[in-house]
Amino acid sequence: MVTVNGKALDITGQNLAAFLEESGYKPVRIVVEINEEIIPRETYADITFNDGDCVEVVSFMGGGAL
Repeated sequence: MVTVNGKALDITGQNLAAFLEESGYKPVRIVVEINEEIIPRETYADITFNDGDCVEVVSFMGGGAL
Protein backbone atom coordinates (compact mmCIF):
# COMPACT_ATOMS: atom_id res chain seq x y z
CA MET A 1 0.00 0.00 0.00
CA VAL A 2 1.02 3.58 -0.68
CA THR A 3 -0.26 6.47 1.42
CA VAL A 4 -1.27 9.49 -0.67
CA ASN A 5 -2.29 12.62 1.24
CA GLY A 6 -3.15 10.46 4.24
CA LYS A 7 -5.19 7.88 2.32
CA ALA A 8 -3.97 4.29 1.80
CA LEU A 9 -4.12 3.29 -1.87
CA ASP A 10 -3.22 0.04 -3.62
CA ILE A 11 -0.93 1.64 -6.22
CA THR A 12 2.37 -0.12 -5.51
CA GLY A 13 4.23 -0.48 -8.80
CA GLN A 14 2.26 2.28 -10.53
CA ASN A 15 4.06 5.11 -12.29
CA LEU A 16 3.84 8.56 -10.67
CA ALA A 17 3.11 10.41 -13.92
CA ALA A 18 0.32 7.96 -14.82
CA PHE A 19 -1.17 8.20 -11.32
CA LEU A 20 -1.21 11.99 -11.45
CA GLU A 21 -2.88 12.00 -14.87
CA GLU A 22 -5.49 9.40 -13.85
CA SER A 23 -6.21 11.36 -10.67
CA GLY A 24 -6.75 14.61 -12.57
CA TYR A 25 -3.73 16.49 -11.25
CA LYS A 26 -2.09 19.06 -13.50
CA PRO A 27 1.71 18.73 -13.03
CA VAL A 28 2.35 22.44 -13.58
CA ARG A 29 0.18 23.26 -10.55
CA ILE A 30 1.48 20.74 -8.02
CA VAL A 31 4.50 19.63 -6.02
CA VAL A 32 4.98 15.96 -5.19
CA GLU A 33 6.85 14.72 -2.15
CA ILE A 34 7.64 11.04 -1.63
CA ASN A 35 9.02 9.95 1.73
CA GLU A 36 9.78 13.58 2.64
CA GLU A 37 11.74 14.21 -0.59
CA ILE A 38 10.48 16.68 -3.19
CA ILE A 39 10.39 15.02 -6.60
CA PRO A 40 11.55 17.10 -9.59
CA ARG A 41 8.73 17.43 -12.14
CA GLU A 42 10.96 16.25 -14.98
CA THR A 43 11.41 12.87 -13.25
CA TYR A 44 7.70 12.05 -12.66
CA ALA A 45 7.70 9.57 -15.57
CA ASP A 46 10.70 7.75 -14.07
CA ILE A 47 9.20 7.22 -10.59
CA THR A 48 7.41 4.01 -9.59
CA PHE A 49 5.66 3.70 -6.24
CA ASN A 50 7.05 1.21 -3.73
CA ASP A 51 5.12 -0.51 -0.96
CA GLY A 52 5.11 1.73 2.09
CA ASP A 53 5.77 4.99 0.25
CA CYS A 54 4.26 8.10 1.80
CA VAL A 55 3.24 10.59 -0.89
CA GLU A 56 2.04 14.15 -0.52
CA VAL A 57 0.60 16.00 -3.50
CA VAL A 58 0.33 19.73 -2.86
CA SER A 59 -1.71 21.90 -5.22
CA PHE A 60 -1.15 25.62 -5.68
CA MET A 61 -4.24 27.77 -5.33
CA GLY A 62 -4.68 31.24 -6.74
CA GLY A 63 -6.21 33.95 -4.69
CA GLY A 64 -5.98 37.49 -3.52
CA ALA A 65 -6.35 39.70 -0.53
CA LEU A 66 -9.69 39.96 1.22
